[in-house]
Amino acid sequence: MESLKNMKLSQLKPGQTGIIKEFTDLEMSIKLMEMGCLPGESICVERFAPLGDPMAITVSGYQLSLRKLEASTIILHK
Repeated sequence: MESLKNMKLSQLKPGQTGIIKEFTDLEMSIKLMEMGCLPGESICVERFAPLGDPMAITVSGYQLSLRKLEASTIILHK
């Protein structure tokens, strides 16, 4: 799925997956990596809250809730 090349996690729709490539915010990346969002990990968008923020994702075998601002700092590749 070439369309996911270098997309932000916040751009994905429910059911779409990608692989974490890098982060755009150093401070946020430390927090995200502590929660299991490591480069090379597969990540899947599960659903969005009714108003679109936050979003539920699955990474490292568990579900995590992220705000779109946090998700926009995660760059994915396929």
